[in-house]
Amino acid sequence: MRKSKPKKRLVLPDPVYGDVRVTKFVNHLMYDGKKNTSFTIFYSALETVKSKLPNEELSALDIWKKALENVTPQVEVKSRRVGGATFQVPTEIRADRKESISMKNLISYARKRGGKTMSDKLAAEIVDAFNNQGGAFKRKEDMHKMAEANRAFAHFRF
Repeated sequence: MRKSKPKKRLVLPDPVYGDVRVTKFVNHLMYDGKKNTSFTIFYSALETVKSKLPNEELSALDIWKKALENVTPQVEVKSRRVGGATFQVPTEIRADRKESISMKNLISYARKRGGKTMSDKLAAEIVDAFNNQGGAFKRKEDMHKMAEANRAFAHFRF
């Protein structure tokens, strides 16, 4: 490669919890640069999560982190052309990409849900992910099944 790799941008921690992952999540949630709106949605979703799981000893932030962990895939399949055929080759995922995929899946499946507000939908998806259910968790399971089914082509790795 001729050009050098672009520098990773520094993401500042969020104002309430002081966590960088929260800011990354809010950045994925944001539309049209409306970051304050995204923060409002996220924080109200965490409050709703706390009210939905009152007997849980974990804080709302810890529940969200566990939910993210539950929907994080370990392997994915990538298309690889060998000869004339295209194979789905299972590959490990880098740590930063794992985090990004899990956040995007959680948000996209929350948007598809039925509910009144986005914070309600996001809260419902977080609770489902925490309990190993919901669309985002199913997506992770499907990714793992695809990788397992195509394990025979693992020797075509990049």
